Parts: sequence; C-alpha cells; structure tokens
Amino acid sequence: MSDPAVRLDVLKALGDNTRYAIYLELARSPRPLATADIAESLDLHANTVRPHLERMRDAGLLAVEVGGRGDVGRPQHRYSIAHDAPSLGLEPPSIPVLARMVLAIARRLGASPADAESVGFDEGHRRARPYASAPSTLEALVSDLDRLGFDPIVTDPDKVPPGPDGGSFADDGAAVVAFANCPFSDLAQEHPELVCGLHRGLVAGFVAGMGDADIRDFCSLTSRTPCQVTVAAR
Repeated sequence: MSDPAVRLDVLKALGDNTRYAIYLELARSPRPLATADIAESLDLHANTVRPHLERMRDAGLLAVEVGGRGDVGRPQHRYSIAHDAPSLGLEPPSIPVLARMVLAIARRLGASPADAESVGFDEGHRRARPYASAPSTLEALVSDLDRLGFDPIVTDPDKVPPGPDGGSFADDGAAVVAFANCPFSDLAQEHPELVCGLHRGLVAGFVAGMGDADIRDFCSLTSRTPCQVTVAAR
C-alpha cells in the first residue's frame, strides 16, 4: 500500500459507508459470500450491493469466484477479501498465525492423524450440546458447519450413490454433506493429515454428541471424492 495512487483508490473505495459495511461483512465471514447473502445481512437490495462489490473488486480489495447458478439462472458470484488486498488493520492476523504455530508444534512433537481426530472429536462433542433440541442430527450438523464456514451442501437424494445392499443411501436414512468451502484450506494443503483429521473428528464428535446418527464415510482432501461426509440415521 506504499503506492500513493493505490492507497488513494482504496480509500475512495471504502470512503462510502455502504461499501465499508460490505467490506466488514466480508472480512468477518469465514467463507466467500454471494451478493444475496450480503444484501440479506445488511438489509439492502441485491441491486444496491452489486455495483459496490464491483467497485471494491476494481480497487483490488475483493476476489470473486463463479460457480453454480444464482437467481434467474445467472452464474453465482461469491466474494471474499483478496489475498493481496492492502492491509487495512481490519482483519486480526493473530488467529491464522496461531493456527500455523500450533500445527508446527504438533508435527514437531509427532502428533498423528489419530491424535488430531481425538482433539476434533472432543470439540465436536462440545459443539453439539446447544443443538440438543434440533429436529435432526443432519439439520444440526449442517447448521454448525455453516457457522464454521464450510458452506455445507446436502446432496440431492436421487444423486446419492448406491449402498451395500443395492438401495440408495437415501432409502436407509443417510445423506451426503459436501463441503463447498474449507475455511482452513491453506493449512489443509500444508498439513492434510492433521487438519483433515481435526475436521473428521469434529464431525464425528458432533454426530456422536447428538446420539441418533452415525458417520458412514468421511472423504478428506486426499480422497477420490474429497471433502464430504455421509451421515446415516440409526
């Protein structure tokens, strides 16, 4: 941000109150957000939000990814803070730094994937407690994964692969939950055995804490069908 022209453009982009509010919403989100998500959070119309997003993108503040379909069949754009965006002092850097150091310590001490899964299990079990009255384990799990930024998507039952008996998983009360986003993706690339172990344990502990479902399969970053879990009702 040493270039005066770049600094001026950034300040102009965030000088508008609405753009600043949008930037804060994205900075605080653990996953990329669609225009509709931002509009709903800030109680604005999507048509009001869209040009502000483009203005910040032009200033180098935002990154955009395109995938799936949004309203009226248009490709859905999801926005996040750009990796090379100038530091504005809005995003606390301590958490990512702490996570990297803790993982480095774990590897230095010889922590195994089983150790990571055990730690994740305890955390998942704890996170399940507030959902004791939820209508179902699946609904509670999806809600908590969404809060953590994994952007979970429950697979259409018609697309669930056949089970061992030839019937579909949907027939025996199971569903596949895919993770459209990983808030720990950078760390997972560097330490897949530990980070994916933590995630596996987190999900398993949550489901065990709910008490009426089981994990049938968990596919991590290194699997043929990565980043999804099959949850089966008992």
